[in-house]
Amino acid sequence: MSSLFGSSGKSTPPPDMATRKQAFMDSYRQEMALTNAQELMTKCNEKCFAKCVAKPGSSLSGSEQTCLSNCLQRYMEAFNIVSRTYISRVQKERLSEIA
Repeated sequence: MSSLFGSSGKSTPPPDMATRKQAFMDSYRQEMALTNAQELMTKCNEKCFAKCVAKPGSSLSGSEQTCLSNCLQRYMEAFNIVSRTYISRVQKERLSEIA
């Protein structure tokens, strides 16, 4: 059965429209990744600075530098674990949708 705009079955967009849609989605993903990275760094800086620098001055002491380094490293490790787990979960969900 057809309608005013074509067949009523699944229609595929014209090739140039599909290409534009894919380019838009790629651009959107890149923007979101950049936004997430910026937010991560802001949170890391805020939390680690609050934890490690009790009395801000003109320079950081050795213990403050060590604390900041360790804090940022732990924060990034935790972020990487969460990211890998999330990506794995999304991939499994996509595979189960296909099957």
